[in-house]
Amino acid sequence: MKAESKRFYQSLMALVLPITLQNFITNAVNSADVFMLGYVGQTELSAVSLANQFQFLLSGVFFGISSAVVMLASQYWGKKDTDSIQAVMGIAIKIAFVITGLLAIGSVCMPETLMRIYTDNETLISIGTSYLRIVGMSYVCMSFSQVYLCALRSMERAQISTAISAVALLSNIVLNAVFIFGIGGAPKLGVIGVAVGTTTARVLELLLCLADAVRGKIFRINLKIMFGKHKMLFADFCKYSIPALINDFAWTLAFSMYSVIMGHMNADVVAANSVVSTVRNLCMIMGFALGSGASVLLGIEIGEGRIEDARRDARKSCYVTLVVGIATGILILLLRPLVFMCFSLTDRAAGYLNIMLWISSYYVVGQAMNTLLISGVFRAGGDSKFGMICDIIVMWGISVPLGFLCAFVWNLPPMAVYFILCLDEFWKIPAVYIHYKKFGWLKDITREFE
Repeated sequence: MKAESKRFYQSLMALVLPITLQNFITNAVNSADVFMLGYVGQTELSAVSLANQFQFLLSGVFFGISSAVVMLASQYWGKKDTDSIQAVMGIAIKIAFVITGLLAIGSVCMPETLMRIYTDNETLISIGTSYLRIVGMSYVCMSFSQVYLCALRSMERAQISTAISAVALLSNIVLNAVFIFGIGGAPKLGVIGVAVGTTTARVLELLLCLADAVRGKIFRINLKIMFGKHKMLFADFCKYSIPALINDFAWTLAFSMYSVIMGHMNADVVAANSVVSTVRNLCMIMGFALGSGASVLLGIEIGEGRIEDARRDARKSCYVTLVVGIATGILILLLRPLVFMCFSLTDRAAGYLNIMLWISSYYVVGQAMNTLLISGVFRAGGDSKFGMICDIIVMWGISVPLGFLCAFVWNLPPMAVYFILCLDEFWKIPAVYIHYKKFGWLKDITREFE
């Protein structure tokens, strides 16, 4: 292997491994919730899964905001311009606070209305409402912590970001177990215990982020810079974040609509879909981490003016991601026996889950490649518009309408509907590949600090 290639792979793994660990911890906590609730009952599992669709929507919003932070912060980090990075963080925090505040108010004040979006089952609505009313209070904490952790990764401090998430999120597992099952004399709260554990973990994560910020390892936070008026940077942030935000929210909302479609078919489909989503997300952690790591590294190279290096390393990232995507599909198939051992489902739900796992084994390959290129490679050079247009056309112009037709007009079997919904990533691939080969995404988007 050439020295330059070796250096790139070493740098990529130095970012990807901590991000993978962080993603694993996050998904492991979510998976632990599902496993624990699986022992409580299938109904509780389904209700919390539907209630967490709002957390899923919020994660899409944060992914869009974080993409703009990475696009700008990584390139400014290539120039070692920390004042601009602080300003970008401040802009992102203010936007995130408004969005999380609105969702938190809705979750706390009218959770039943929100639950009716996803199901008309009164039992699921009742259980989900009790969960959502408590966990909604944690959303505001994320407006600072998620932006701050993203900025740390952009400045090649992924290890600290991972450590903060590890401490906060692992505490969630312990608290969930305590409050779900009433361990150590604690009240046995069931679903409400999951909400209490999650909210406590979010508060702890915020406190750890604030502690690291006060410590000032790379720069000391200057509130005048962070929350001052930066017209040009704000214009840049909006230019790159709005398409990314629309893209990620449209993608997340479309996936949430998939849950709406499946949720109105029958309760067994909801339970099976809850399990397969957990398994797939857990197995895809390295695929998602590759997109995040590549975005940071390519952004730094572009910020340093190393355009040809960025072009070459983008190609290498594609090779690595293809291999990881195939390996992920094989892993899902290998885990099938373990998955069935961990969940107590009805025979019909288990049959649905078996088919969903087979479909997911090849779906993850397309998902890994599209995530790398749309959310990683293209955005490293400030190109967030292509992904927005591509996802809106494919998911809202094809997948969601086709899913509704298949489920409620043509009355196709649930697994036929699921298969058709899972074609979305493969319809994108030709357009994504053509756009990648044009290299129009390779741009330096930095400017002098105001």
